[in-house]
Amino acid sequence: MKRKFLYAKVHRMIVTQADLEYEGSLTLDVALMEAAGMLPYQAIDVYNVTQGTRFSTYLIEGARGGGDCCVNGAAAHLADPGDRIIIAAYADLEDDEVASHRPRLVFIGDENTDFEVREGESAFRRVV
Repeated sequence: MKRKFLYAKVHRMIVTQADLEYEGSLTLDVALMEAAGMLPYQAIDVYNVTQGTRFSTYLIEGARGGGDCCVNGAAAHLADPGDRIIIAAYADLEDDEVASHRPRLVFIGDENTDFEVREGESAFRRVV
């Protein structure tokens, strides 16, 4: 049996742009994607800390080092520039993978280019 666990998150990212006319997705600074271990076109959930909205989409690469975070397409109705969001990716794990799994957590500072990467705790030491 597989269970869904947090794979990685970018915590309290500042939205820099919202573009209704783009096809869809979330554009994110590629340096932050790499720090989180996230890939282009990977499915993500976005939790808007400022407005309380949530949506699912996928990632596309933004310019490296610029701190870009652009919410595109219909989701642009759910986030405004300046909003703080959490970007989360999940993985399906077999029971024997759970004990060794540790999510990658990227904490954003006052600027989108200032961040700290941490390894999360294991969900369980032993799956019952």
